[in-house]
Amino acid sequence: MNTRNFSQWLSTFRASINGYEYYTDFEKIYEHVEHLKIEISILNSLVGSKNIETDFDAVISKYPECLQAIPILLAVRDNEIYCQDKNSALNYQFDKKVQTVEEYKYFMQHTGLFDMLQNHIISNLYDYVTGVEVGLDSNGRKNRGGHQMEDLVEIYLKQVGIEYYKEMYLTEIERRWGIDLSAISAEGTSTKRWDFVVKSASCVYVIETNFYATGGSKLNETARSYKMIAEESKAIQGFKFVWITDGVGKVPVETLKKLSMFCRLFITLLTWKTTFSPCYLSNLKGGRIFMFGRQGNSSNSDKPIIQSHGYNGSEPTRICPHCGKEKPLSEFGFRRMGSGEIRNQSWCKDCR
Repeated sequence: MNTRNFSQWLSTFRASINGYEYYTDFEKIYEHVEHLKIEISILNSLVGSKNIETDFDAVISKYPECLQAIPILLAVRDNEIYCQDKNSALNYQFDKKVQTVEEYKYFMQHTGLFDMLQNHIISNLYDYVTGVEVGLDSNGRKNRGGHQMEDLVEIYLKQVGIEYYKEMYLTEIERRWGIDLSAISAEGTSTKRWDFVVKSASCVYVIETNFYATGGSKLNETARSYKMIAEESKAIQGFKFVWITDGVGKVPVETLKKLSMFCRLFITLLTWKTTFSPCYLSNLKGGRIFMFGRQGNSSNSDKPIIQSHGYNGSEPTRICPHCGKEKPLSEFGFRRMGSGEIRNQSWCKDCR
């Protein structure tokens, strides 16, 4: 395997792939506000009221439908809001008038809405609700972000001009091309859906895409899941699994170097007894493309000797005899002995 310049390679990873439309969906925001435009306008008459409770009583008695606009004033999209204190516990209904006006006034008073309206803390409810909707829309970034990597990959697939399918289920692949995928479908019980499927003359490539702005358990679990798919699919003729990913997040460069250096060793250490190794194929404008499968003439014949204490869910651990601390094996390193054997270092890197 060719030696990779990790500093150069890692410098191409992106911290973000966010597009202009990622941050706020104004079209959806305006739609939500417009839906309550009339109710908001009527409630707007309460701004600056010197007799807020009396005026509120009059508004709700004459226009009870205005209750529908109250939850959004508290940044709540539901039509029900549960509140309790030492005096009572109520599940307030706002899609229709269920409680008494006195109870609704109690709600407005104790949630601080009367104070906000009466004391000119805001000057216009329509603008206020628009701002609330902008804040709530930030919750949608996760969903929008989940498709960004797919959209980016699809751009390149289109540029290449190859035959590809988007969001195709495993069972559909079996029906369309007559491939037996029971090895990765738990004997037909799995309903796995792939982000992309590319069909060549001799092979079906299934592709998963994602972007990680931060590290953590989710990334580790995804990697373990994909390794399992790769192991289970290696015996399927004319079938390849490809993982396209990007993002450095908060993972230090030195950690990434360690993980890459131990890539093949981890497969043995975790006792998954695989015969494949992840192969870095190329960059996708800074991204990482991992293809799992048998790697040409590479024998992967080295058998490292590992002395470990336990397993932390991601990699084996070992207690350093010098400092006495239990650390991941990547904090120790490996060396080739004079006999040719590969062994982990005895002391951790900090102690050495």
